[in-house]
Amino acid sequence: MNQEEIKAFLPHREPMLLVDTLALDEEGQARGEYLVRGDEPFLQGHFPGFPVVPGVVLCEIIAQSAGILVREKLQEGLLPLFVGMEKVRFRRMVRPGDRILTTCRLLRRSGMMVKIAGEAWVEGEVCAEGAFLMILSDAGK
Repeated sequence: MNQEEIKAFLPHREPMLLVDTLALDEEGQARGEYLVRGDEPFLQGHFPGFPVVPGVVLCEIIAQSAGILVREKLQEGLLPLFVGMEKVRFRRMVRPGDRILTTCRLLRRSGMMVKIAGEAWVEGEVCAEGAFLMILSDAGK
């Protein structure tokens, strides 16, 4: 699905919408893609003359990709809010021109708490990975 279809359930908007495409594969895993264009606000100061995507932004890209796993709840107007991250590791720099591919799978869902495992890849190499805990909050209603 493209960005317009993603906006039908994901509450993020520019400049914080950080997925270009999303899909569910045959195994029920979320697959996302984002092209680092180079004009993103977070690159302006990180770092001048040598822009690098911040690790926390990579975590956000993974989490947004996971939104398709709880799409039905997000369509009800719930907001996905981070409550924790576990075993997060950054393995490779991500720079303008890089195409980030993500994979996410649901590890556990208990009520409104969701735990996902996610990875971000560039050119066949893992650049970020971890487990992400989110609560689906009705604060946005």
